[in-house]
Amino acid sequence: MAVTLTPLEVMSDAPVIPVIVLTELAQAVPLARAMVAGGIRMLEVTLRTPVALACIEAIARDVPEAVVGAGTIRSAADAQAAAMAGARFGVSPGYTGAIGKACHDLGLPLLPGVATAGEIMAAQEDGYTALKFFPAVQAGGLAMLKAWQGPFGDVKFCPTGGITGGNAGEFLRLPNVVCVGGSWLTPRETLARGEWAHITQIAQQAAGLKRHSL
Repeated sequence: MAVTLTPLEVMSDAPVIPVIVLTELAQAVPLARAMVAGGIRMLEVTLRTPVALACIEAIARDVPEAVVGAGTIRSAADAQAAAMAGARFGVSPGYTGAIGKACHDLGLPLLPGVATAGEIMAAQEDGYTALKFFPAVQAGGLAMLKAWQGPFGDVKFCPTGGITGGNAGEFLRLPNVVCVGGSWLTPRETLARGEWAHITQIAQQAAGLKRHSL
């Protein structure tokens, strides 16, 4: 039986949570193995494609050393489907009380998406203090995170949206940032060509990023 993680444990495992969009089921298992080989275990597979749930199921079944999660959770039904497929955490682009309750009832750790102070407060009211800041760069980036350190000193963030290998380090140096999320770990062309050794190299670089002490 898999151990249930807290949202903060999901965020603390590595400096980066890859945001993964899979269009072919055959890519799921070799990609997950390549990521794990590079030191990245927390894998967010977004529910943006018809094969996403099948990919989550395949990774959960065949790559037990990975911790597969579901991204783009937008409803209680999404959360239910993700949990049934074997997801061990969820990530949402925004936050509603219905999604929060559904994930709580399912025992599915959730990283709720927030972009404003009001959304942070709504998530906090429901017990969530480890949050995804999305879309990070577009919604204020480093300056917004620095501004939130005062009123929300007890909240930890995973900025996602506009994060790249080039700017990830700046975000990770902030004391309220535990990790970042990004799609740069899984270039579309690299996936299409099945260049798994290259994926492992990218994962190793991401796993080696320095971050502020947790």
